[in-house]
Amino acid sequence: MPTIEISCVEVWREISNYLDEDISVDLRERMEKHFGACAHCTAVLDGTRNVVGLVGDGTLFQMPEGFNKRLYDKIRELPPNVPRE
Repeated sequence: MPTIEISCVEVWREISNYLDEDISVDLRERMEKHFGACAHCTAVLDGTRNVVGLVGDGTLFQMPEGFNKRLYDKIRELPPNVPRE
């Protein structure tokens, strides 16, 4: 059976499932073929893998003394029309 190509949008939609190994064998093969030909999607995959590794390792970083105050001061200095969400 010939492999059906997959678009970048479809790859991006399934990257998390790909990393979690929660996709069909057929989809995995299509995505791997796509990664072999698409540098952009390969970069997205690598970046996603890095983010998952950084967030998932549970490491907490100690902020320098006064960091919170400086951050909140900067936020308060923002013009009123800048979203603060």
